[in-house]
Amino acid sequence: MKTIINTKYVKNIFATGLLLFTITGVIAQEEEKEKKISISGSVDAYYQTNLNASDTTPQSFGSSFANELGFALGMANFVATYEGEKTGVVADVVFGPRGNEAVGGYNLNQLYAYWNISEGTTLTMGRFNTYLGYEVISPVGNFNYSTSRLFSSGPFSHVGLKADFALSDDFSLMLAIMNVTDTNNNLTGTYAAGAQLGYSGQYLNFYYDGGETLGFEIDYTGGFDVSEDFFLGINAAYADNEGEGFLGVALYPQYTTSDDFTIGLRGEYFATRSDLIDDDPSVLSLTLTGSYSVDNLTIKPEIRLDSWGNDVEPYFDADGDASKSLSSFLVAAIYSF
Repeated sequence: MKTIINTKYVKNIFATGLLLFTITGVIAQEEEKEKKISISGSVDAYYQTNLNASDTTPQSFGSSFANELGFALGMANFVATYEGEKTGVVADVVFGPRGNEAVGGYNLNQLYAYWNISEGTTLTMGRFNTYLGYEVISPVGNFNYSTSRLFSSGPFSHVGLKADFALSDDFSLMLAIMNVTDTNNNLTGTYAAGAQLGYSGQYLNFYYDGGETLGFEIDYTGGFDVSEDFFLGINAAYADNEGEGFLGVALYPQYTTSDDFTIGLRGEYFATRSDLIDDDPSVLSLTLTGSYSVDNLTIKPEIRLDSWGNDVEPYFDADGDASKSLSSFLVAAIYSF
């Protein structure tokens, strides 16, 4: 028996299949485009009380952030990233006391565009967080919740143009031309130069602005895995601005006891320096922090003690008398997404 093929029916099936294939391809392309845009961020808050002083006397260690007593807010941080084949942008927005203290206006922590010119060369222009120091603005990137004096004394962010070079699997180089430290608008015509040389997770950093704000700073940041569970971080810096500046070193030993809990100590020596003072004031700061994680929530109990030398008494004790030391306890809650 001869089979008769309905060509019109076949054409309809073919057309329908082609349409479905096209629609599926468009959806796949749209899904691929959507994957290039990512949203991340964090929210943090804390409670703090003084151990050797009254909570009714307003005082703090003098380092950045986490300076309030009782229940207090950190910041809400939202980071939008779009990544193209060779180019991309990052918009990092912050709200709250920690963010306000760090960004100096506009609620923008970072806002920059980048271009991957080649496999080993990237150009970045806009506002980006500093390359100097061990700690960062976001509490998610720090082990200790309160910040060091080295971090608080250096710049938080820069506005300018930088070039990152991957020289080999181990070596990297960054060169930058920027507005002077933490300045969004250049009203003086003066610029700063920056550089970073990296080797296997160890970084030597330079900053120079001719004495406009920070002057000159050299900074080393790195760390070593002493064992599978024990890590030692290191930060050392020296800064000079026409005879005024600071120097210091901080060690960050951290021990992981389980998948959920890590305990760490920050031991920091910091001294301000001036050609006009023979005996520069110095402070020893010890911060013991625990870090317990539950899903995306991290709880950090922390005890901190700062003690000044050279008869410097910047604090008040429980009786209201001048004191060279201040200690406190805080517990912070940090949620990242």
